[in-house]
Amino acid sequence: MEVFLSSLVSVAFHGIAYGMILYVISVGLSVTMGLMGFVNLAHGAFAMAGGYVLTSAISRFGLSFPLALALAFIAVAAASVLLERWLYSRLYDAGELEQVLFTIGLIFMAVAAAQVTFGMLQRPVLLPDYLKGQISVLGRDFPAYRVFLIAVSSAMIAALWFGVERTLWGAMVRAAVDNRAMAQSIGINTRRLFTLTFALGSGLAGLGGALGAEIIAIQPTYPFEHLAYFLIVVAVGGLGSLRGPFAAALLIGVSDTACKYWLPQFGAFFIYVATIFLLLWRPAGLFGRRV
Repeated sequence: MEVFLSSLVSVAFHGIAYGMILYVISVGLSVTMGLMGFVNLAHGAFAMAGGYVLTSAISRFGLSFPLALALAFIAVAAASVLLERWLYSRLYDAGELEQVLFTIGLIFMAVAAAQVTFGMLQRPVLLPDYLKGQISVLGRDFPAYRVFLIAVSSAMIAALWFGVERTLWGAMVRAAVDNRAMAQSIGINTRRLFTLTFALGSGLAGLGGALGAEIIAIQPTYPFEHLAYFLIVVAVGGLGSLRGPFAAALLIGVSDTACKYWLPQFGAFFIYVATIFLLLWRPAGLFGRRV
């Protein structure tokens, strides 16, 4: 019994750490899809870019780990502004098929660029000494970096929720999500709001990819391999919601870790089955708005 409880605590801890990373990466996709109505399947490419920025900044330029994390967020957010202005904005009024084909094309381009620039092998993450080893929490030892991930992700999530729920920018985002035409009629510059929101969501994806580089390996096929999980978090949680993807990410993180620990022969089979039945029950997701 003691062994089972120990494994249960370990699965819950690692699952929460994984779920936090999934949420940080996916929440921007939920908000931008809910706000813009744009099917951005290339969201994982921004997370991959953040991981490459982090690993390159540390290994090639000798930046400290915190500075490399900040650079990952800033670089990906800045690049996303250019992409949104030059490419994405041209397809806002296009159909879903055109958006899907466009973003799938971006994924192929991102994968090819990563292969040429960084090679086929996954990039190692050079952690500072203070994030290595174990930390004792309530009499149990946990990996220091996983504790760091949970703490930093929790602070980021709290800041994001405060920004959306308690600031003027957040009020404008919520208004645009609920009724874009009405938001425009009362003077909200939805064009600029779209750009800022897209940059924030992409920057968070880049930061999540950088933070989770030790859990989700950074390699050229990253956007394809993990696309299904990012979309599951958004679909199960509900578009335009913050609470929904958070609950979905934790559920998926813990469930996936448990399945791989106790039933490795089935892989992610149960995750996909559970997703199908949940969406049949609630097509709009756990916290999505019913149409």
